[in-house]
Amino acid sequence: MIGTDRLSNDLAGWLDRTLVRPGLLAPDRFEEAFVACVAGAAKDPANPDDAWLAFYRNTLDALAGEPEPGGTNAEMAPVHARARSLVAGDDVLELGCCFGFLSLQLARDGHRVTATDSCAGTVELLTRMAPQLGAGLATQVADARAVALPDDCTDTVFAVHLIEHLPAAEGEAVVAEMLRLARRRVVVAVPFEDEPNPAWGHVRVFDTGVLHRIGERTGRPFTVTGFHGGWLVIDP
Repeated sequence: MIGTDRLSNDLAGWLDRTLVRPGLLAPDRFEEAFVACVAGAAKDPANPDDAWLAFYRNTLDALAGEPEPGGTNAEMAPVHARARSLVAGDDVLELGCCFGFLSLQLARDGHRVTATDSCAGTVELLTRMAPQLGAGLATQVADARAVALPDDCTDTVFAVHLIEHLPAAEGEAVVAEMLRLARRRVVVAVPFEDEPNPAWGHVRVFDTGVLHRIGERTGRPFTVTGFHGGWLVIDP
């Protein structure tokens, strides 16, 4: 059993390396195993929120400090730092926020943040955890391809490690939706992989050329850079 002091997003990478890649755990059982590991550390298995709160606190502490080398937190810390440096304006919307670590950091930075994801359970968890973490943000269950918010409703829209989960046409639909929602900036970040990681639910790979073609098809000013993956920044 993993103690709450060891719970963090590094657990995801550990499960992938030790169980999924060797073929001991099917990729479609990854999420179930991850949740079971966190819940198994709770004092009361019927109410695992103490374990989830430890998971959030430990992950945010690692992202802000010195993550364990080679872990998921070490992989994501520079990505989140880069994203936070790219905010234009005060109002921020994140699509596909998952657990919401980036959104929580942006809220702590003083931005007005709305965090969205298509998974209702994950959004409910983030909604419960955020007040206990001292981060005020709004949450919403939303399909990133069609978000129930008005045009030009926010300054910056993020999709950080989202569109690699979608086929090409659906990924470009997300970018189009981001352009509809953003007043000032759209930020898309993707990992660079040799092949899609099935444990993370990835279905396609990217390089700077792919991102450049997506940017060109928007007809808007954009930049493409590489930094711990790829970045497409569009200023509509």
